[in-house]
Amino acid sequence: MESGEAKQALYEQFARVGKVVAHAKRIELLDLIAQGERPVEQLALAARMSVANTSAHLQVLRRARLVETRKKGTRVFYRLAGDEVVAFINALRNVAGSRLAEVDQIARDYFDARDELEPIRRGELVERAKQGEIVVVDVRPAPEYAAGHIPAAVSIPLDALEDRIAELPADAEVVAYCRGPYCVLAVEAVALLRQRGRRARRLEDGLPEWRLAGLPVAVGQD
Repeated sequence: MESGEAKQALYEQFARVGKVVAHAKRIELLDLIAQGERPVEQLALAARMSVANTSAHLQVLRRARLVETRKKGTRVFYRLAGDEVVAFINALRNVAGSRLAEVDQIARDYFDARDELEPIRRGELVERAKQGEIVVVDVRPAPEYAAGHIPAAVSIPLDALEDRIAELPADAEVVAYCRGPYCVLAVEAVALLRQRGRRARRLEDGLPEWRLAGLPVAVGQD
């Protein structure tokens, strides 16, 4: 193979990945799978798509080697092909956030408007959790918590939070986290907690970034 042919072949493979993620729902599915291994039915429910449509998108991601599968009985479970896929999603998000005014506008209109306090950084959370100064709450759906969560975090999905606020110590500051920096679940959880008179902040990002930073991840239920 000549050098020109090799270069062209490489760029075609790079473009192959680019074409795969040129669909909003596929990016969303990668973001969901980054929370932990999930069966197609759960992914379809979380992404608000039919199982057939979700499966079709997942097959495209699989052919591009971005996700892998495991069968258990008749069910097919999907997981990311590696940590580099998380890094790729984060890089894509960061480039869009820094170069597209629309991303910045959405972030200001939704996130900044609802959360006037600076999100807590991972390092601060680690130190304050060691000192017992905060309660960490995972507000993602229970299956995502079971697939992997911050050690010592309490699982209270957003849709159950209002009924379970009394389970949280009244004198402790609550730090809520969810799927990542643009996940709305933690923002809404913090807003609800503050409305109920609780001190609350959100983590700057989510579990995939926590794992990518090399921090420990616990698996299973409480």
